[in-house]
Amino acid sequence: MKKFFIQTFGCQMNVYDGQRIAAMLESHGWQATDKIPDADLIILNTCAVREKATNKVFSALGRVRRAKRPNAMFGIVGCVAREAGATAFRRIPELNFVLGPQSYHKLPEILNNPDARLLNIDLGGLEKFDELPQMEKSPAVAYIPIQEGCNHCCTYCIVPYTRGRELSRPFSDVIRDCEHAARTGAIEICFLGQNVNGYKYTAPNGTVYRLSHLIREAAQLPEIQRIRFTSSYPTEMTDDLIDLFKSEEKLLPFLNLPIQSGSPDVLTRMNRPYSLDLYIDIVDKLKAARPDIQISSDFIVGFPGETDSDFNQTMDIVRRVRYINSYSFKYSPRPHTAAALMKDQIPESVKAQRLAALDAFLNDIQREFNESCIGKTMTCLCEGADKTGNHLVYRTPYMQQCIVPAHDDAPVLADIRITAANKASLRGELVK
Repeated sequence: MKKFFIQTFGCQMNVYDGQRIAAMLESHGWQATDKIPDADLIILNTCAVREKATNKVFSALGRVRRAKRPNAMFGIVGCVAREAGATAFRRIPELNFVLGPQSYHKLPEILNNPDARLLNIDLGGLEKFDELPQMEKSPAVAYIPIQEGCNHCCTYCIVPYTRGRELSRPFSDVIRDCEHAARTGAIEICFLGQNVNGYKYTAPNGTVYRLSHLIREAAQLPEIQRIRFTSSYPTEMTDDLIDLFKSEEKLLPFLNLPIQSGSPDVLTRMNRPYSLDLYIDIVDKLKAARPDIQISSDFIVGFPGETDSDFNQTMDIVRRVRYINSYSFKYSPRPHTAAALMKDQIPESVKAQRLAALDAFLNDIQREFNESCIGKTMTCLCEGADKTGNHLVYRTPYMQQCIVPAHDDAPVLADIRITAANKASLRGELVK
């Protein structure tokens, strides 16, 4: 039996894409392997959100080229494939295929003709969702994309180029995927989209469906116990969605709400047209609807023209909201984006200093929140065993990693009493 190896980089949308590619290959009689030298087919499922991520992919391609069998096929799919295009073949001549994030369902073409070289980076529609087979068994957490692309066109972001303009999937198709996931083992559903709370689908009869409708419908599935969504845009956090945090118990009390900067001037240059007052008002409404809700965010430091005062305003918003977990990065110029052409690019040394200061502050807040959980009992979802096999890894409702001693009969969804904490994770014990 022929074997395939997939390495996935980047966001949860890429995790979903990797799962569907694996299901497609398995439906063609292939078997997964975690060893490159054993593979007849090697796929790097890629992310291009930052320059470092793209460089990481090409470094990995060089390692694959040295480690793979001479006759093994290999290639890249996803956002780096779309960004690099035909230049990928020039950089790595041995590549067999380069497929964009909306084209990987065409992979069987290369399997049927292994001597061919396949380049397809066109921005299609939603065809891949129809053409790819469903997974026979779902993981406990089912990632369900509800839309592709983004219309916001932030000046630093390559997503509109790599994934195209925003397209929402039909409501019935998304619910069909939820039902399949529930039947085949899923306990949690995570709705995905580059602008997930901007989901809007108009049915042929004129009915308009939003993310709140998807959540209500998915919550009716008895197998599904937890629901969440990512990644959100502040101006799309409408009242009907906020109200669900009060009325729908299956919706987790945790939300990633990216702000990127606390400076109004920087937000304007980023083309993120919301005020800090609007953002804080949304946070206040969420906390009123669900007092135990916690917020995470995304931050970019060193955006072109960012002054010390601008950066201090970012620190102020962190101090005010107290994010329990966040993703912070140095600004990275990306091709096909307006910010890459802006003047007043910030020196790398200044970016590094600001990122270190922001990370230290965020880490202190995260540690403080984790330590506040000691003594509490939370219902957590098991992700599997750790590398040693001596412990199980669970996720709390706030997406914290919680490590507990391994038990043969440990349930997938379990009440766990938190016994210890550090910045990165919790320790706990099953409540019997």
